[in-house]
Amino acid sequence: MLESFHRRHPPPPALSKEDTLKSTALHDWHAARGAKMAPFAGYEMPMTYPTGAVEEHLITRRSVGLFDIDHMGQIEVSGPGADEFVSRMVSAKVLDMKDGDARYSLLLDESGGVTDDLFIYRLPGTWWIVVNASNRETDFDWFRRKAPAGVKVEDRSDDTYMIAVQGPRAIELLGAAADFDVPGMTRFTSARGTLLGVPCLVGRTGYTGEDGAELFFPAEDALKLWEGLLALAARKGIEAAPIGLAARDSLRFEAGMPLHGHEISPQINPVEAGFKWACDLDKDFVGKKAVVDLAERGPSRKLVGLDVTGGVPREGYEVQAPDGRIVGRCVAGMFCPSVKKYAANAFVAPEFSKIGTPLAVVIHGKPKAAVVVKRPLYVPTYRR
Repeated sequence: MLESFHRRHPPPPALSKEDTLKSTALHDWHAARGAKMAPFAGYEMPMTYPTGAVEEHLITRRSVGLFDIDHMGQIEVSGPGADEFVSRMVSAKVLDMKDGDARYSLLLDESGGVTDDLFIYRLPGTWWIVVNASNRETDFDWFRRKAPAGVKVEDRSDDTYMIAVQGPRAIELLGAAADFDVPGMTRFTSARGTLLGVPCLVGRTGYTGEDGAELFFPAEDALKLWEGLLALAARKGIEAAPIGLAARDSLRFEAGMPLHGHEISPQINPVEAGFKWACDLDKDFVGKKAVVDLAERGPSRKLVGLDVTGGVPREGYEVQAPDGRIVGRCVAGMFCPSVKKYAANAFVAPEFSKIGTPLAVVIHGKPKAAVVVKRPLYVPTYRR
């Protein structure tokens, strides 16, 4: 499974002495417990633990997984005019958000390409925006350059630690650790309080398709909270384990969540990727005109899910029509432990995007049977 992760996400070129990998505060903890570490978004991150990526995936589906995701970035926007500025910058409707609300959005360029996807938290007097690790500097610079006078844009990533606690028993565990009512929080909200004595912003969000939360807290408390949650789970009889990025990828893939650089990117627009729903066309935002024009013209390709037989689909593999014509290309592919099948996400010509359409994925030069299937393969808990 680790090998397959590297095939899906090839390591970047070797770094120079002046451009070394960063590490999270939990790096030594992961390494001491046998995690296989590898470069990801400029950090040396745990890919898998001795448990193995498939079992890590299944632990998260049946109980609780803890994810060190401190490579993610956090941007804070505040000051007079911040509300209107954030609304103008992101695709989603945000001015109706109340303090404590959280919402998914896209960050687009003027041509409609997806610069990033974000989670936006409305907090009292400020906006907290979570960005992808590989886009932290790009996103911060984009917000900073566009900000009008009086609006303050700050990169809070270095002094903020981020952990995800995901799975059917995640909220039970966090409720036992908190001095406030975590189980009483609804999905896509946030609240402040302490967990095991550590001050946290708790967001009822995630990237696995399971219930759970993402935690933001002072970086110096990373080891205390991480080990404390694992110890509390053991005392409560709750199965919990650290989960690497390989399982995080398969979890998000099954649940139909995009990974930047694969299902979304600056070369991919929301219409063809199926994310027009994340664009509020009743307001003005960067990239709106392009999205409207693209929607009116109709996409030249569409993102589809493929159930593949006879081989493992990978990013970059060609998709063939029954007559042998190349009609698309895979942007992600893997074994999906929850549904026990090999699957791919691919962009194909619109006429081949209907569910049930027979296609083939070219694997090592040979076409392997595939069929277009409904996404997501695993329905996230918040949609059930």
